[in-house]
Amino acid sequence: MGVGRFVYTPILPLMHARAGLSAGAGANLATANYVGYLVGALAGTLAPALVRSRTVLRGSLLLLTATLAAMPLTHSVLVWGALRLLAGAASALVFVVAVAALLHHLRDHPAHLPGWAFGGVGAGIALSGLLVLALRPVADWRAAWWSAAALTALLTAAAWRLRPEEAPSAGPAAGSRARARARGHRWFGALFVSYFLEGVGYIVAGTFLVAAIGQGSPGWLGSGAWVLVGLAAVPSSALWARLGRRWSRPGLLLTALVVQAAGIALPALTGSTAAALGSAVLFGATFLGVSTLALATGAQLRFPRSVALLTAGYSVGQILGPLVVAPLLRHGYHQALLLAALAVLAAAAAAAVLRIGFPHDPAGHMGGDHTLPVRRRQAADVTRPQAPSPGHRY
Repeated sequence: MGVGRFVYTPILPLMHARAGLSAGAGANLATANYVGYLVGALAGTLAPALVRSRTVLRGSLLLLTATLAAMPLTHSVLVWGALRLLAGAASALVFVVAVAALLHHLRDHPAHLPGWAFGGVGAGIALSGLLVLALRPVADWRAAWWSAAALTALLTAAAWRLRPEEAPSAGPAAGSRARARARGHRWFGALFVSYFLEGVGYIVAGTFLVAAIGQGSPGWLGSGAWVLVGLAAVPSSALWARLGRRWSRPGLLLTALVVQAAGIALPALTGSTAAALGSAVLFGATFLGVSTLALATGAQLRFPRSVALLTAGYSVGQILGPLVVAPLLRHGYHQALLLAALAVLAAAAAAAVLRIGFPHDPAGHMGGDHTLPVRRRQAADVTRPQAPSPGHRY
């Protein structure tokens, strides 16, 4: 899924240079992919049987591979848009089926293990960046897409025997749920706004970071930075999940968003190699972590259907992000990145509001996220990823 969904980012500069793709059309292709992802996410949410289907998993893997292989067969922007939409829907279904299996097999294990598994998306990003980096001097954009399809086919073979399982669910006691709901309603709005704005800002960097870095730097630097994004993302979910057991999640969410905003803004403020590489590390180390923290916070609030609602807001934000910055792309990518950084800073401001008076223990204890033994047990329960709707990440 990491390759199929994100290889577009390092290939995009090649398509601008050699396939005649305009900056605006590139943004529209990104939006088509995010719309497809939302469609796949909603399908997995509204039809739970899809999550437990090996046929759906295998069919989605094959469809994802086929869409990558078909990209070089045309120069039609409309056909490219349809292929990226299908790729988005397929990658969402792959993700939700994998999540269901993951939560089933690791439900009794420490919370950082699912975090490491989610890091597979980061590994896919790193592999896609390495692939384009290796091909750039010797091949064109068509070879990059075909090579990505071949890599996805190899990973499909490795995932072919994955057995989907429905993740178990457990709710709090009735009295505890009633108390938590009263408090959760008060703070969930700030969390929702923060996560929606993160969707808007993160996706602009996730789509255009390589192209932005490549504008004023050697061609290899953009793809190399994308490799760093993936490598930094691999351990990030596990790290943030572990930190969330010891410190306030809203405080960590605020920290991660501020760090991410700085990383997004760096390439727009300076064209140095150090800034490009630093941006990649900061962005990669936070974008999965923000999702981990936001969803765990929603679960901690015990707000009804928190994961589904946060997923919807985040997915809509991803769709809006490229559309909002599209008018700025005629002047290059720097203004778009600055606007994205401002959106993430606004998300951090909402997280700061959430941090004030947040009910860290919905079962009854207020205040700081103390490390009492009972608190650790509760943290372990809510840090473990819930059975999410598929669009809650990426």
